[in-house]
This record gives sequence, C-alpha cells and structure tokens, in this order.
Amino acid sequence: MRISLMAAAVAAALALGACATDNKQASGKQETTGQYVDDATVTAKVKTAIATDVGVKAASNVNIETYRGVVQLSGFADSDDQASRAANAAKKVNGVRSVKNDIRIKSSSSGR
Repeated sequence: MRISLMAAAVAAALALGACATDNKQASGKQETTGQYVDDATVTAKVKTAIATDVGVKAASNVNIETYRGVVQLSGFADSDDQASRAANAAKKVNGVRSVKNDIRIKSSSSGR
C-alpha cells in the first residue's frame, strides 16, 4: 500500500514537472516545477485579493497570469477606478514583483 502511494506521488510530481516545462517551451520561457507552483500560488492569491478588494464580479472578469512573480492582468473592468483597484490589490500580494495592468474598460453603449 505504502509503495503504491509513493509511486503515485512520484508519477504526479513527474507529470507536474513535465507540464511546467512544456507550457513555456513554445514561448521560449521555461520554469522549474517549483517556480510553476510558486507562480500558480501567486495567481490564486491575486485572484482572491482582487475579489476581496474590488469584488467577485470584477475578479471574474480579470485574467491573471504570473511568470516569476510578474503578474499580468487582462480582461475587462467597468471603470478606470475598478481597474486601478485591481492592480493595487495585486501589488499588495506577497510574492508579486511587479504588475502589468492590461485591463480594458468596458464601453457603455446607450440604448441598452
């Protein structure tokens, strides 16, 4: 039983390591498994921070990508203030080195 659990854990670690390397090869970037996990953790913390500081609706409209502590925000916000608050929330997260705010403001169309 213990050997099969250990084998499953090793297989999962190898699979995660392969994913972490393969995901970045196409763009010329490579991360170690540790970096990939760290970036995934930062991404999750940033998503939570935006949901807490700006609101769940805003967080669901913002895409977050992290590479070596650099967080890129994209997607849409209802206002400049909301986009700015999302970036500020991201900057407060432990592990974030810098934030690239590419959030676009939704245009309000009249008659709808």
